[in-house]
Amino acid sequence: MDYDLIVVGSGPGGYVAAIRASQLGLKTAIVEKESLGGICLNWGCIPTKALLKSAQVFEYLNHASDYGIKTNGGEVDFEAVIKRSRGVADGMSKGVQFLMKKNKIDVIMGFGTLKAKDTVSVKSNDGATKDFKAKNIIIATGGRSRELPNLKQDGKKVIGYRQAMVLPQQPKSMVVVGSGAIGIEFAYFYNSIGTKVTVVEYLDNIVPLEDEEVSKALLRSLKKQGVNVMTGSTVESVDTNGEGCRVNVKTANGNEVLETEIVLSAVGISTNIEGIGLEQAGVKTDKGKVLVDDFYKTNIDGVYAIGDIVKGQALAHVASAEGIICVEKIAGQHPEPLDYNNIPGCTYCSPEVASVGYTEKAAKEAGYEIKVGKFPFSASGKASAAGAKDGFVKVIFDAKYGEFLGAHMIGYNVTEMIAEVVTARKLETTGHEIIKSVHPHPTMSEAVMEAAADAYGEVIHL
Repeated sequence: MDYDLIVVGSGPGGYVAAIRASQLGLKTAIVEKESLGGICLNWGCIPTKALLKSAQVFEYLNHASDYGIKTNGGEVDFEAVIKRSRGVADGMSKGVQFLMKKNKIDVIMGFGTLKAKDTVSVKSNDGATKDFKAKNIIIATGGRSRELPNLKQDGKKVIGYRQAMVLPQQPKSMVVVGSGAIGIEFAYFYNSIGTKVTVVEYLDNIVPLEDEEVSKALLRSLKKQGVNVMTGSTVESVDTNGEGCRVNVKTANGNEVLETEIVLSAVGISTNIEGIGLEQAGVKTDKGKVLVDDFYKTNIDGVYAIGDIVKGQALAHVASAEGIICVEKIAGQHPEPLDYNNIPGCTYCSPEVASVGYTEKAAKEAGYEIKVGKFPFSASGKASAAGAKDGFVKVIFDAKYGEFLGAHMIGYNVTEMIAEVVTARKLETTGHEIIKSVHPHPTMSEAVMEAAADAYGEVIHL
């Protein structure tokens, strides 16, 4: 055997798994067809946050007078904004290269295929193919922008998230199809820098996985910012003949045609499991996902799968956690299975959205008798000082035992606040323990304590 472990794919699942394997003494290699760091570092989480930061800076400039600062406003240099985003992504990718060297992990560039349960065949860019053997193989090939039959992407007028990050010039108008995290983040970014944006969502609520109160609050905020939102609507077809696009949208009130320059398809992801040898090796899949056990072992001994290609939320931090659990199990340790009901979700528009655990509706459907507390940022001293009074923290507890069932937040910096609840839930913290944990003042995070106090009729600042 050449290695104890070969990881195919170097995204946040793959490269984290490789590093943990090296720490545990396994001789490790990682196979990557494009750039170290995968989609997240190069075309996802990191560069989009750089774009969003540029949009936020532009918003600050345009609202500087609200803070007693006189400016002449600002002007968006779209090319420079894109260049900065790419620079941030490149820097992070170089950071992963450093981590591979530091941890003595061999990097094999090329397209990896599972040839047998102990063999990965790698085709390099020059066409040469070489086989590598390992006692264990982890498939971590991630996902790509999902294409709908009636919304084919041509990469120019009908685009996915990759093209949305590197458009040669800022479009005057854009229709975003889908209102999950990807769609909403791009809608916020482009609207903030002056593009006329319409969001089309098939379901009745935007960010449909979130608590309904959060969804409604975000809808109000986006409309206030000038985003046109069409819920309960379906894109039937897109006509790209001519200079722009004619988008035929089916609504509850009949069909409507939208004229736009660009259509961004943000209707989820498809898994990258085709053409990588799973069928030949006998690895079982179902509905585009690789079937695995609680420790990510497939039906074939020595072959594992993590990240977007297996069950669970398609999120970078989920893939990383799965990679660590998988490798620790391979190394003979005794990790706990991942609790998929304690995974935080974040959307980095403005105001931000963050959540974990049960929504109010889901908690009731699960049979819990619940206590719900809510604290608006309009009552927060820190939020007022920051000029960020939009939003709230909503918490849900089991009325019988005080179990922390879930939290749902919308507002400034809530993506940094949600980890408190994730940790509290992991430690089986009760509502009263949150109330009695002294939070610093003035902070946004006080709202978690205040919301918990509200659930038990003890809130002070409402």
